[in-house]
Amino acid sequence: MHILLTRQLQDCSDLIIRFKKLGHMVSHLPLLSIQKVSYDDDLVKSCKSIIFTSSNAIKFLDTKIVDKKIKCFCVGIATEKKAKSVGFQNIISAEGNVRNLKELILQNFVPSEGNLVYVSGEIISSDLDQELIEEGYSIKRVINYKTSYNQIFDEDFVKKLKVNIPDIVYIYSYNSAQSFLNFIKNEQTESLWMNTNLMCMGEKTSSILNEIKWKKIFLFNPGEEEFLLYKI
Repeated sequence: MHILLTRQLQDCSDLIIRFKKLGHMVSHLPLLSIQKVSYDDDLVKSCKSIIFTSSNAIKFLDTKIVDKKIKCFCVGIATEKKAKSVGFQNIISAEGNVRNLKELILQNFVPSEGNLVYVSGEIISSDLDQELIEEGYSIKRVINYKTSYNQIFDEDFVKKLKVNIPDIVYIYSYNSAQSFLNFIKNEQTESLWMNTNLMCMGEKTSSILNEIKWKKIFLFNPGEEEFLLYKI
């Protein structure tokens, strides 16, 4: 099968290798650019627990200033893996969505334990910090990166893609979905995806691309990419 991956190369290089070993053709179309932004170190230094809904939040955090023994709440497998790689020891991981993550926080950290810090990108799909404030928590949101839509793509790559439309596309976020929709419309390929299976992380992500006709839409969590191949 022809598989299209859309994350930055460093975030999907292992998956590219695995899919190629299985005999699949893999194309790579990074949809987003990610840049670090400055933030207040003191908020992170003083926190009693930390929350991540993206591995990029960990990537752009100066983890040397954080106590690695505090409770570290992660949205899913990929974020948990990144947290472990930088030394966090007390990780509590959800099943890939913010709703489950919130429940885990409510069950495993009480407001009297101290202040929480939610480290995230500039744009988030859910106001987790505000929801926790309503539950009585003291929480600060620290923004340490921003994303922008890629708008310039290699012309030769796009020509080849139009001739050989992928059988499967993986989309990992709301922003990626919006960027991919822009790409489809700008390249006037709206009618070419009817035989493509769209794999999306969450319903909110898939809703952006509902106006395009797909063969089928699947929802998945990070780490399930290879498993999904056997559902087609």
